[in-house]
Formats: sequence, structure tokens, C-alpha cells
Amino acid sequence: MTLTVLIVDDEELARLRLRSLLADCTDPAAEVVGEAPHAPAAVQWLREHRADVALLDVQMPGADGMALAMTLRDIAPHMAVVFVTAHAEHAVRAFELEAVDYLTKPVRRERLQAALQRAARRLAQAEPAAGPAGGADDLLVQDRGRLLRVPVAEVLYFKAELKYVTLRTAAHSYVLDDSLSELEQRLGPAFVRVHRNALVARRAMRALERRPDEEEGSEGWAVRVSPTDEWLSVSRRQVPAVKEALAGRR
Repeated sequence: MTLTVLIVDDEELARLRLRSLLADCTDPAAEVVGEAPHAPAAVQWLREHRADVALLDVQMPGADGMALAMTLRDIAPHMAVVFVTAHAEHAVRAFELEAVDYLTKPVRRERLQAALQRAARRLAQAEPAAGPAGGADDLLVQDRGRLLRVPVAEVLYFKAELKYVTLRTAAHSYVLDDSLSELEQRLGPAFVRVHRNALVARRAMRALERRPDEEEGSEGWAVRVSPTDEWLSVSRRQVPAVKEALAGRR
């Protein structure tokens, strides 16, 4: 497998170094198919071309890499995003944007190779499988060195936590490399985005209540998930969608 890569960095020498490092990557291999010195050029390139992976610098003139990553979620949701920057303090924000990896300059080939491997796994798992209404019957997960198939019908929710997404069934929890945006697009209306960090199966929702939010230190909306009886936070803008999902169960 050879991954196609778009490099976005305002420094020509930085782009040249990444090209050189990518040429030495073999597992998987990578081919640079495009370069852009800033966000508008990257968006224009993606309107006419396609790539598997975007290597984004964070600090660039105009719209920075974080803003570009948000745009890519709309115009190129299939792409795996890897941030490449000299500033480590943006890492948490990067993973909130569901980046595959976050590399600090100077980039080492071994770290770049590892980021490409994660991108390849995410892309492979995001490929749609045949199923009802264009959805997927199973999801591939890794558990203690084994590759397992988890039926979508058993999934209660997905929750993003820093670098990974947790898949929860009634009996087990698994870690995925997929992003919530990719899962939401793949699985369709059977799952509802209740919060920026959570995607819940409609059939698993049982109640919507105002409850204390331990993380925020205040009261907020939460949905109860059955059969685990866990409560997941619901953002205010998603309350109508959750109410509609609960009404549809009656």
C-alpha cells in the first residue's frame, strides 16, 4: 500500500525535508502528490485533487493549521490529518480535531513512519462495508494483539478521549483509530452525535436529564445509555436531536 500525501507548510525547506523523509518510508510507502504554502492553496488543491494524508504545519500566515484541519473535515472527510510543528503546546487541540498524530520538528523518520502506519489503519477501517442503507455490519478493532470484528448492532456509543476513540458495547470497551467524524459519516442515522466527543446509538438511549457535570463543575444535559446505565454529556445544541431520538423509540 502506498499512501498519497499533501504537505502544507509555509517554509519551503520544511516541505523539502518532509519530502526526503517520506521517500525513505516503506511500511507503508508514501508518495507526495501535492504541496501548499498556506491554507487557501491547500483548499484550492483539494477541490481538484485527492490525497490520503495531509501533513499540516500549525503556524502559517493567515489561517493556521488548526483552522485548516476544521475545513478539511467538511471538504475532505476521508483524509487522515497529521500535524507537523515546532510547537508541542497545541497537541491537545490537535487530537480534539481528531488528528491521527502530532509530530514535533525536527521530525524523525521513525516517528513519521509510525504516523503513516496509524493513518493507514484509520483509512482501512473507514472503508465502508456492504450493509443496510449503505451502512456497515461490523467494525474492526484491535484487542491484545488480535483483530476482532464487532457488530455495529452491539455498539452502544463511541467516545473520543485524547488520541483515541473508545468503542463501548454492553460487555467490553475497545480502542479505535477512527475519528468520530468518520464513524458518524459511515454509520449514518443509527447513531446521534450528542457532544463533540461522543456518538451514541439511537436504540441505546433511555433518558435525557439535567445532571451535575463533574468535568465542568456545573449542571448540564446528559443522556442515559442502556444497558450499562452510563450518563454521557449532551451539548445544548444537540439536545433537540436527542429528544427526537428518544421520541422515536416510543
